[in-house]
Amino acid sequence: MTIRVIIVDDQAMVRAGFAALLSAQPDIDVVGEAPDGRQGIEVSRGAHPDVVLMDVRMPEMDGLAAARELLDPPPGVVHRPKVLMLTTFDVDDYVYEALRAGASGFLLKDAPPADLIAAVRVVAAGEALLAPSVTRRLIADFAKQRPAVRKGPTLRLNGLTPRETEVLELIARGLSNQEIAARLVLAEQTVKTHIGKVLAKLELRDRAQAVIFAYESGLVAPGNG
Repeated sequence: MTIRVIIVDDQAMVRAGFAALLSAQPDIDVVGEAPDGRQGIEVSRGAHPDVVLMDVRMPEMDGLAAARELLDPPPGVVHRPKVLMLTTFDVDDYVYEALRAGASGFLLKDAPPADLIAAVRVVAAGEALLAPSVTRRLIADFAKQRPAVRKGPTLRLNGLTPRETEVLELIARGLSNQEIAARLVLAEQTVKTHIGKVLAKLELRDRAQAVIFAYESGLVAPGNG
């Protein structure tokens, strides 16, 4: 199955570089490009991509606004692509908001080519991309900007078992499944089962939403752990 991708970035050379890299993969087809969020939405509506690579900061319409519109389209629009946000090494507050809006994850723009290719495949498969190597720093910084702890999410935590709550906390701290398994002395498959139950009980779509939920519910506080 070929993964259809569009690239939305205001720098032409970045778009060209990403397009050349991804198009060289046998299972990825770049079906469109756009220099800003507004045009990115138009291209997406016409090309029906599986994944949209979306830069955070752009003129006309930034990546956050475009992601929100793609992930919560107006009545009559049924296509909802996965959105993978592209950010610089500097912490972008927009990325936290993008995850809350439903983006499937984020990737640093200076990541190795292999990471970009893998990210597209991961997101296309329906998984969230939260690289443990950068999640700890990014999510903690974004969480400082979060609204006050909300009662609804806090109450929903009561439906989790102690082990499921522990797993959710470790996800929010940026640990991978393998690291969680080592920390809790569990099989990695058992960790995956716990994560699946957490997502189902909290009615969350993926790992990205689980991280946001953990901070907004007050389970994890920025800078702790």
